[in-house]
Amino acid sequence: METFRQHLEKFISVTDDEFSSILSFFQPMDTNKKQNLMTEGEICRSMYFVLKGCLRKFFINEKGVEQTTEFAIENWWITDTFAYERQCISNFCIQSVEKSVILKIDSKDQEELLKKHPVMERYFRMIYQRAYAASERRIRYLYEFSREELYVHFSTQYPWFIQRIPQYLVASFLGFTPEYLSEIRAKLRS
Repeated sequence: METFRQHLEKFISVTDDEFSSILSFFQPMDTNKKQNLMTEGEICRSMYFVLKGCLRKFFINEKGVEQTTEFAIENWWITDTFAYERQCISNFCIQSVEKSVILKIDSKDQEELLKKHPVMERYFRMIYQRAYAASERRIRYLYEFSREELYVHFSTQYPWFIQRIPQYLVASFLGFTPEYLSEIRAKLRS
């Protein structure tokens, strides 16, 4: 849990006792590769913090193809924010990409956490601001970049994803077919 503490302390200061209390609101979980944490049609009750491993959020489009919209690796959060905030049915699935160790918190426990530790309000505000800013940048890139430029940008900015995440999931995240991603990669190598 030291990983989580180090992450928190990038944003806020907590004593040992405060950290122990904060941690008590979370449920540690180990997941297997391709284990679903939430499926489409379920009420989104939880947020997940990745201590080790990788999760992804995706939906199944009208053609029955999985479309990955988000990844979460170490020290990142993931949930269906819209459904979580409203405690309603999600149109997304959340799944482990690889064997992972995560912390899970549900909405009710998060509210209690925020009441008991108001400093966590600041923490979550800062996390949401960063996530929102990243989302804004991604939307802009989708509009501005060609498909090849999108891949080059992604592989330059996040080289560890390209090495770590299966290529069919990278393609899904970028809105490509795996075949098209292979064509781009072959073209860039030549």
